[in-house]
Amino acid sequence: MKKGYFGEFGGCFVPELLMPPLMELEQAMRDILPTKAFQEELDDLLHNYAGRETPLTFCPTLSEKLGFELWLKREDLLHTGAHKINNTLGQALLAKYMGKTALLAETGAGQHGVATAAAAARLHLKCTIYMGAEDVERQSSNVRRMRLLGAEVKPIENGSRTLKDAINAALRAWISEQETTHYCFGTAAGPYPFPDLVRGFQSVISREARAQMLERTGALPDYVVAAVGGGSNAIGAFHAFVPDAGVQLIGVEGGGTGEPDCLNSCSINLGRPGVLHGEYTMLLQDEEGQILPSGSISAGLDYPGVGPEHAYLNAIGRARYGVAYDGDALEAFQALCLNEGILPALESSHALGYVLKHAAEFKPGSRVLVNLSGRGDKDMDIIEHALGLK
Repeated sequence: MKKGYFGEFGGCFVPELLMPPLMELEQAMRDILPTKAFQEELDDLLHNYAGRETPLTFCPTLSEKLGFELWLKREDLLHTGAHKINNTLGQALLAKYMGKTALLAETGAGQHGVATAAAAARLHLKCTIYMGAEDVERQSSNVRRMRLLGAEVKPIENGSRTLKDAINAALRAWISEQETTHYCFGTAAGPYPFPDLVRGFQSVISREARAQMLERTGALPDYVVAAVGGGSNAIGAFHAFVPDAGVQLIGVEGGGTGEPDCLNSCSINLGRPGVLHGEYTMLLQDEEGQILPSGSISAGLDYPGVGPEHAYLNAIGRARYGVAYDGDALEAFQALCLNEGILPALESSHALGYVLKHAAEFKPGSRVLVNLSGRGDKDMDIIEHALGLK
C-alpha cells in the first residue's frame, strides 16, 4: 500500500509550510517510537498514570434482555475519563523526545483537550487548546478542567464554531509555532503521518480486548462495535481484530435528530470523497465540494469527515458503518445507567444505541463487544436538558 494511504484514502494535502514539521514527525516515528527507552517510559505512563489495562465488563442484565452477550471495553475508567489519554501521552512523550517545549491541540467534546492538558502538565510542556465556541458552551465542565490543568483554551468563533473550525485554527497556529511546538492531533485523521500515529497509540484498546476476550470466554467476539466521529476510538478498537475474518466490525455514526433535513455526522453513509484537513476521505459536502455543517447531540461525533482508514475499511467491506440518532443514544444512556450502573459518554451511547436498536440483527448467543470510549460526566447538562430533567 502506498505510504500514507489506505487504498485511495489518506495522503498529505497541506500548505508547503506544514511539510517540515510533518516530515520531522515522520522521522521521529521512525527513529524514536521503536526505541526501548521510549516504549518503556510510555508503558509506565499508561500503566501507572493513565490506569491501563482497562477492564472488560460483562453486562448480565442487558445480556439477558438482548439474548446475546454484551461486553464493554472500559476506556471510560482511564484517567481523564476517556480513551484520549492513550494518544496524548504517546504524542506528548514523543514531542519531549523531539525537543519540543509546547503542545497545541484541537478538541470537540473536550476530552482530547483535557487529556492533552493532563499529558502536558505531567511532562512539563506548555499547552494551548483550540475549541469551537459552540463546543465551549456545551462542554463547559471540560473547559474548566483544561484551564485547571494549566492549558490556555482559545474559543473559535468563525464557521460552524465546532470541531472542524478548531482543527483549522490549530493547523494555522502550527505553521508559525512549529519550531518549538508539536500539534497533538486528536483523532486518526488529518494529513499523514497522523492517521498512522494516532492509530498506533490507540490500538492498545483492541490488543487488550482481544486477549481479554480469549481469557474470559475462550473465544473472540463475534462483533466489535464503536462510535465513529473522526474515528480514533473505533480504529483503536478495531485494529487488532482486522485480521480475524470471523469478527464483524461495526462503526456507528451520529445521525443527529433524524428529522427531515436535520444536520448529521454521517460522513461514510451520506458523504462523498474529498479533501479536508490534509486528507482525502469521505466528507459531507455539496455538489460544488463545499463542506456541509455536521450535527449531533454528541460534540465528539460532530465532524463532517472521517479518518481515511475507516473510509478504506468501508470501501473494501471489512467494516460496516451504521447510524444511531440522538434519541437512540439517549435511550442507550438510560439503559446502561439503570440496568448496569454505568454512565457512558454520549459518543459511546451511540455505539450502544445501535446495538440496542438493531438487537434482532445480532446472532442469538453471540458475543458483542462495545468500546465504551468515555464516561458521561461531561454530558450531564446536555442529557438532563434533553430528558427534561432540568
